[in-house]
Amino acid sequence: MRNAIRILVVLMAFCAYGQNGVIKGKVTDKQSEMPLAGVTVTVVSAPNLSTITDETGSFQILNVPLGRQMIAAVYLSYTTASVPNIEVTSGKDVFLSIALTENYNTLSEVVVKAENSKAKAINKMAAVSTRQFSLEEVNRYAGGRSDVARLVSNFAGVSAANDSRNDIVVRGNSPSGMLWRIEGIPVPSPNHFSTLGTTGSPVSALNPNLLANSDFLTSAFPAEYGNAISGVFDLNLRKGNTEKNEFMVGVGAYPGAEFMAEGPIGRQGGSFVVAGRYGIAGYLGGAGTGAAIPNYNDLAFNMDFGKTSWGTISIYGIGGLSNIEFLGKDAEPDDLFSAKDANQELRSNFGVIGVSHKLFLNQKTYLKTNISTTTNANKYDEERIYNLGTATETTIPFTASNNAENRITFSSYINSKVNKKVTIRSGLLFESFHIDYSLNDRDRQADANADGYPDFNSIYNTKGNYSVFQPYAQGQFRLSDRVTFHAGLHGQLFSISNEFVLEPRTSLTYAINSKNSISLGYGMHHQNVPAPILFQNENVGGQLVQTNRNLDLVRSQHFVVGYDVKLADKWRGKLEVYYQAIDKAAIESFSSSYSSLTEGADFGYSTDKTSLVSQGKGHNQGIELTIEKFFNKGYHALFTGSVFESKYEGSDGIERNSPFNNRYVFNALGGKEFKVGKLKKNTISFDGKVTTAGGRFYTPVDLTASQAAGYEIKQNDKAYSLQYDAYFRLDLRTGFKFNSSKKKQSHLLYLELQNVTDNKNIFINRYNRLTNQVNRIDQIGFFPDFGYKFQF
Repeated sequence: MRNAIRILVVLMAFCAYGQNGVIKGKVTDKQSEMPLAGVTVTVVSAPNLSTITDETGSFQILNVPLGRQMIAAVYLSYTTASVPNIEVTSGKDVFLSIALTENYNTLSEVVVKAENSKAKAINKMAAVSTRQFSLEEVNRYAGGRSDVARLVSNFAGVSAANDSRNDIVVRGNSPSGMLWRIEGIPVPSPNHFSTLGTTGSPVSALNPNLLANSDFLTSAFPAEYGNAISGVFDLNLRKGNTEKNEFMVGVGAYPGAEFMAEGPIGRQGGSFVVAGRYGIAGYLGGAGTGAAIPNYNDLAFNMDFGKTSWGTISIYGIGGLSNIEFLGKDAEPDDLFSAKDANQELRSNFGVIGVSHKLFLNQKTYLKTNISTTTNANKYDEERIYNLGTATETTIPFTASNNAENRITFSSYINSKVNKKVTIRSGLLFESFHIDYSLNDRDRQADANADGYPDFNSIYNTKGNYSVFQPYAQGQFRLSDRVTFHAGLHGQLFSISNEFVLEPRTSLTYAINSKNSISLGYGMHHQNVPAPILFQNENVGGQLVQTNRNLDLVRSQHFVVGYDVKLADKWRGKLEVYYQAIDKAAIESFSSSYSSLTEGADFGYSTDKTSLVSQGKGHNQGIELTIEKFFNKGYHALFTGSVFESKYEGSDGIERNSPFNNRYVFNALGGKEFKVGKLKKNTISFDGKVTTAGGRFYTPVDLTASQAAGYEIKQNDKAYSLQYDAYFRLDLRTGFKFNSSKKKQSHLLYLELQNVTDNKNIFINRYNRLTNQVNRIDQIGFFPDFGYKFQF
């Protein structure tokens, strides 16, 4: 420990004199996205550091002091925009994308009034229940594990009281209701160890080093988003440095060993950025998988070929591979995923590659087109060891699951700024799926052949194609300098059932004054029932029939009212009240507590749900509060609170808690940075996070029936009637950042203590077929994370 302290002191002394940094970027009109020439861009803390954008909207400011900076962009007849909390280092240039909004009334002079643009969505059509986030937040917040999904669990309306997975529960909805988009293209679950139909997993395959500022939407989202009923992750990839090569290498418990390279391409202002990671968490005991070592790695890239006479073209891609093997001989009684009488192997892969083209048709209109292909495959095999440890011990195949989904997506839309008061966007999205799903299982199957073991039956086995077609049109209408109205219409055609729906979307924002605003939003949304339910086989007259294929699209209607207030300089408050009505969910045709609204928070789906009907209902309602101190004067703070209710009805007509009805979630985060060194160019930071949430509701186990059957049987007439203990977790993080005095280099060291109090948060109460009892399994306890990054 003393040696480590000596090393840090030496590094700090060595780095006392550091070179300054570079801020560059591009300024555009927010509605038309055309570059703006002649914009004055200034470093607020050093007004002498100022420049003017060129004809391409580009700017560059040299010799910027290291540390946190804020940029202001000022242009005649446009609202001034500010970009706060820019972290300037000697190891990497900073690139900013700044969008300015034209004033409703033309001004004769410029009034410089910096506004925190981070409080607004990147998507100009999104006005309610939207939060913009940045790469800097992913890396700064304690407990994030370099995972964007875990980052948004800090936001109001989101709960993720489960350390073992990064499922996103938005306002009491199932995680399967989420839509993931990358560069405007819907993608399958971008996670390692993912399984068919789920949207979460233990480890994300998204490398945050490649992400630009992005939007997260939780309700009444604009008309361009479809086939989702809970929320949208709209992710953007950043571009590389257009002038010089830059590199990063690092290592950390959760991101693993990582590298990144970026630099210019050609002579048209093009660039590339590529990043890769290799996971090491399992070797350090932080994966919660006992003796089993999870293997996972991913690679991502974005190549932008610059501006040409025929527009701009970029090629992007993300790929991830993962596998893990659980051997019964290595299992411990408290393992989350393994058992003594089972050998399991899971393999999965995820990939997307796409081409994006953007062409400006005139000064106010552009056409953007994306073509991509995605793949998502997982294979799970389990052997079950019967009569373990006896003379008649027998090992036989128990589960064989092999699922592959390939998708080709075409997206194109036209965006036109008619004038400073009206902007129109319309387009279409077409997805063509090729599927190859199979599942054979002995779980809960009868022993029809009387061999002493459950039969190895086909649960589903399907190959084929289907498509989803989604046209849409939407507009932004600035009715006055205080009132903005958004309206749109989204269509969806699902080829399996040939169902076509139209969905109205609308929102209204009224700025009471410069500090207060209110907003109203409504949206109708549909989504197909998850594929593992849709394609299940039922034995009808000796023939296997997919009796769920013609289920209706699940319908959801969102109503939201919001109030936004500027509490003080760099302080923001937001309050939202919402109600969500859901119908046409899949339920059983006989009296039962089942609903498809309860699926999606585990590694698989129910395997015995056939002949379902689209008559299920549910609702979610709640109130959310956000108080945020944007990073300024060396510190930041964020408090979010959600109090909500999530209910559903099965075919028995009884209203029950959904498994996602935690009832409340509270987060408190904060951090402080201290400048150190003779010139105060290096920093030491301290961050913390406290989370508490209500426990998940669960269905009690029927122990007597389970002991007789040899597998878990639940008391489904008491579905989700019991609640686990409340969740609590405290995370602490400290970081040391050093800027080189002689070279373009910077170093970052960090130490994170996760679940500092080693709180025993429950994972599940489940029937253990070996002990013949219901046993409690807890989540991951205290774990220290660490990391080092070198940028040059």
